Amino acid sequence: MSDSNPFGSGSQYATTVQFGTDPAPAGSAPADVIKDTTTAAFSADVIQESRNQPVLVDFWAPWCGPCKQLGPVLEKAVLAAGGRVKLVKMNIDEHPAIAGQLGIQSIPAVIAFKDGQPVDGFMGAVPESQINEFIARLGGGKDDGKAALAEALAAAAEARGQGDAQTAADIYGAILQQAPDSAEAAAGLADILFEAGDAEGAGAVLDGVPEDTRDAPEIAAIRTKLSLAAQAAELGDAAELEKRLQQDPDDHQARFDLAMIQNAKGERMEAADNLLAIIKADRTWKDDGARAQLLQFFEAWGMTDEATLAARRKLSSLLFS
Repeated sequence: MSDSNPFGSGSQYATTVQFGTDPAPAGSAPADVIKDTTTAAFSADVIQESRNQPVLVDFWAPWCGPCKQLGPVLEKAVLAAGGRVKLVKMNIDEHPAIAGQLGIQSIPAVIAFKDGQPVDGFMGAVPESQINEFIARLGGGKDDGKAALAEALAAAAEARGQGDAQTAADIYGAILQQAPDSAEAAAGLADILFEAGDAEGAGAVLDGVPEDTRDAPEIAAIRTKLSLAAQAAELGDAAELEKRLQQDPDDHQARFDLAMIQNAKGERMEAADNLLAIIKADRTWKDDGARAQLLQFFEAWGMTDEATLAARRKLSSLLFS
């Protein structure tokens, strides 16, 4: 990562975004991965802790035969998850209040908490395979963290969509600390840096991805975006180009250069319309250079971008009508 990153390394998320590692053998999990709790400690042990990783709560009682069958199997599965989930055991004879509040009427009962809320659960002494599948669904099992990675990427995208570039950059940075081959995270962080005016930092992020990730479509799109911006920076003053077009609407070079500047400023539809105007007027100009440049814009903007979709429809009408 570049030292010029204005959003930091995402270290505050390093303990909450966990993925990309193989399940650890039994016994390798942190010492506190399995613990007993009380009514008074439930909020800290379960509600607060579940904001770091999923927490399973095993409601049991000493007189319960199925509880004795489930307990060792459940503990084994949690240990095999290597600390990516925690197990909290609650004796309902000694602490009945929480079970009552959750409406638990029979035991054994296991409730999973994430982000402070109950999200899943099961009852009875289920087989080990079913327990492993249950843990995997929570992002702590045999899917190699793919579910947790997808969840983290979605959280970053949501934050950026809400205008919180700081949080999005932090999450992308945390993802790259643990999964440096994530093309989506690298592209997301690089794009945020570029939009913040740090083209050098964006380039450093892209240069830091593993060799086998550098040709990913997400990475290629951001590289194209950086290249287009660099080209536009050398094209001069947009007002002067507009003045040239007022004097001569057929000045295709002025229109082409203006489109490049408009794209760099985020004026995508305006840029596309100028290139489309050149295509309509003269397909042979610079060996169909306007169309080639428009296709580069599409790559940089993304296939599902509104400007891409609208301009592609207009291009199709020009070419095939």
